[in-house]
Amino acid sequence: MNRELTDWTGPYGLPRFDLISDEDFAPAMQQALADANAAIEAIAANPAPASFDNTLAALEVAEETLNNVCAVFYTLTGVDSNDKREALSREFAPLLAAHGSKVGMDKRLFDRVAAVWEGADALPPEDRRITELALRDFRRAGAGLKGVDRDRMAAIRQRLAVLSNQFGQNVLADERDFVMPIPDDRLAGLPDWLLAAMRAAASERGLTGQVVTLNRSLIVPFLQYSDDRELREAAWRAWSLRGSGQGAGGAKTDNLPLIAEILALRHERAQLLGYADFAAFKLEPEMAGTAERVEELLTEVWNAAKKRADADGAQLSMMMQDDGINADLAPWDWRYYAERKRRAEHDLDEAEVKPYLTLDAMLGAVFDVANRLFGLEFEAFDAPLWSPDVRAWRITRDGQEMAIFLGDFFARPSKRSGAWCGALRYQHKIGAGQRAIVTNVCNFTPPAETGAPAFLSWDDAHTLFHEFGHALHHILSDVAWPSISGTSVARDFVELPSQLYEHWLEQPEVLDRHARHAETGAALPADLRDRIIAAGNADQGFATLEYLQSALVDLAFHRGAPPADPMARQAEVLAALDAPVAIPMRHATPHFAHVFTGDGYSSGYYSYLWSEVMDADAFEAFREAGDVFDPETARRLEKSILSRGGSAPADQLWIEFRERMPGVAPLLTGRGLI
Repeated sequence: MNRELTDWTGPYGLPRFDLISDEDFAPAMQQALADANAAIEAIAANPAPASFDNTLAALEVAEETLNNVCAVFYTLTGVDSNDKREALSREFAPLLAAHGSKVGMDKRLFDRVAAVWEGADALPPEDRRITELALRDFRRAGAGLKGVDRDRMAAIRQRLAVLSNQFGQNVLADERDFVMPIPDDRLAGLPDWLLAAMRAAASERGLTGQVVTLNRSLIVPFLQYSDDRELREAAWRAWSLRGSGQGAGGAKTDNLPLIAEILALRHERAQLLGYADFAAFKLEPEMAGTAERVEELLTEVWNAAKKRADADGAQLSMMMQDDGINADLAPWDWRYYAERKRRAEHDLDEAEVKPYLTLDAMLGAVFDVANRLFGLEFEAFDAPLWSPDVRAWRITRDGQEMAIFLGDFFARPSKRSGAWCGALRYQHKIGAGQRAIVTNVCNFTPPAETGAPAFLSWDDAHTLFHEFGHALHHILSDVAWPSISGTSVARDFVELPSQLYEHWLEQPEVLDRHARHAETGAALPADLRDRIIAAGNADQGFATLEYLQSALVDLAFHRGAPPADPMARQAEVLAALDAPVAIPMRHATPHFAHVFTGDGYSSGYYSYLWSEVMDADAFEAFREAGDVFDPETARRLEKSILSRGGSAPADQLWIEFRERMPGVAPLLTGRGLI
């Protein structure tokens, strides 16, 4: 086995990606699985009475080698996929699922954990917590099942792993394979910065001229600015049809049969465990607890946002008619006319803003806020990583290492879409302990030329802050065990740190300090800064409804009997909502990766809004203190939430910080909906 997959020897404990080849992964995975099975078998077969040390503590380290191999491999498949890695991913998915089923359903392990739980009152709080969670996880994995039910559960989990993996690969293929050249005589309305990005995208693919791809940082501004309605429609349809069998890959990347099977298998899995449906199973350990509570929140926000969206839609329709277009407002029209409306109402042009929002300037803002709130310091260093674009920082506080942070910010055809935070290594205190190695991955448009600055949109800047908020959850983590470290929390709590951190981007003193003109170095003019902030809630009716549609469809898919025809079920939900035709779902079902490339966000896409209720209320704590950088409030935030991981239930951590549960009013006010 290549030791760089297990015993990392790069700077600050990083893997040496330059010494790892695709041929290393299969033998490494085989050996890592064998090692994990041997370690777990030793725990399960231990003749000594179950104790915390010989059972729970032992389980925490039993799969360390497997975790390291998977961390490297799945990081690479997300950021730099290729045919070999995709084939390996298809090969590994059922193997890892079978291993997970074997461990999770091992009655011997279940009984040992249950025995430790009987005396858990005498354990320290974090030891008691991981015992409680382990017992819950064994039960939910099916460790209590017998006979044919047990065999069926293992088969379901293995099949779901295969289907989820294929779903993600189909979406990536459609995104990678679509390129739409834009003729020179059809560029009206496109700003210079967008044309430069489109030409760079063409050059990257060996083409001349300019192209639109399905990278969000390219296609969204194209839909905002292109005067050519026909081209906007073609681009939007390609974007919306990913994974539908009508995308760039045609029938071979059709996810619709996979979706129906995934939903049916999830429902069967839940019923084997005694739950009415998958939503009941999935929501049991979350803050929300029940589908009814989730629906109540989503509906309350929907009603407020629908009024705003209907009013905005009427204005946009009038603008379109004034242009002589006698047609209904369509999805490929909304962003275009909303951008014109925003420019008119706020005298704000993206081309005027972008020179001040370079990636380096906004990274400076991200790091400065972390320093002012939590005392973190950042030192860049060189390391052999997976791409020359990836940057590395050592994070310290008072001279002590806190974490290693890696940023992979630019789009490329081999990278899956979206933005995310990951961890190659989790913080824990086992033995000598270890600090986290955290990754932030984005898909920003790269600079037009080598050495030139990379410009961000306002939305991109928010994404940068959002993902670093997740990173802070790892960086500041201070718990004993890896299973409760960092972002290992309830799904509807995990977005709190990320969404909360976005608030600091919009603070005048942050923009005044960091938003500097790329060429002149001049500060962002106060008038322009105020217009940017004032425009922050522009088109919130659209943004809220497109998100809520996806959240409500996700919930409906997993409540009650699984739909034989998921698209028909989706149509029923949207019709009952009276959703505007011109505002589609943020994530159409055939490429709804949050929900179908694993079950992390299944029945859980609502969690962004659930967390936003808390993040709006949490930022109010700083406002109430009279200083958005109030050190005492920041200390409480770290002590009660950011350092604690999953060491206590989410509602307990929240109340420790805020001394009460949050209300929805700050969210609606923050979005400009009331």
